[in-house]
Amino acid sequence: MQTAIAIGAHPDDIEFYMAGTLMLLQRAGWEIHYLNVANGCCGSQKHKARELARIRLAEAQRAARVFGAVFHPSLCNDMEIVYDLKLVRRLAAIIREVQPAVVLTHPPVDYMEDHTNTCRLVVTAAFTHAMPNFRSLPPRPTADYDLTIYHCIPHSMLDPLRQPVQPELFVNTTAVHEIKRRALLEHRSQQDWLVATQGLNSFIAKADADARLVGRCSKKFKFAEGWWRHLHYGFSAHDVDPLSEALGKDYLRNRK
Repeated sequence: MQTAIAIGAHPDDIEFYMAGTLMLLQRAGWEIHYLNVANGCCGSQKHKARELARIRLAEAQRAARVFGAVFHPSLCNDMEIVYDLKLVRRLAAIIREVQPAVVLTHPPVDYMEDHTNTCRLVVTAAFTHAMPNFRSLPPRPTADYDLTIYHCIPHSMLDPLRQPVQPELFVNTTAVHEIKRRALLEHRSQQDWLVATQGLNSFIAKADADARLVGRCSKKFKFAEGWWRHLHYGFSAHDVDPLSEALGKDYLRNRK
């Protein structure tokens, strides 16, 4: 059985940007995994950090159950996702244990450092999946196989300088959009936080609007997620595109 893992920065990032594609892979017969690098402890103006981390852990576990993903615990606090060797080693251990053919994660450019640092950490950790002389934490055996990284769209399809970006690839998530919404609804603690800090009256409405926007950009799908495929050098022996093979008609390359 093929395996895929989604690695987001915070609880609810996977649901906003990656969950539809992850669920479609599951429908295609893949085993799917779910990891938030940070525990969400800073996403509130009324809960203390330790209490909030417990709340968001439970929410993330329920969300992962909604779409049937294997859950992996977070590795650090919010705003502590920094590019350092210990986090690389810990992520490398998870990737070696799961042995994913597909890794879904954030793009190299986004509006906040937790997202972009997650991307950097994932790329480095995945690069070591067949590198026995790099020690993971805890130690895990390496395996030489094809691994492909896909980067999701940045928040609101804008780069940090407010310039719009166009995905390279589109995945039609219309068939699983309602399940994606149900998973996102499990993150109830975030409603007040997003109203206060980002002016979002409803984070579900925001997720709907983003999925519609990407769908319109595809010129084909009602709801969609957007992706870029990472260059394969060092990750796979050949220029493979496993999402295309797995998803077929639900997968579209951007013909600019």
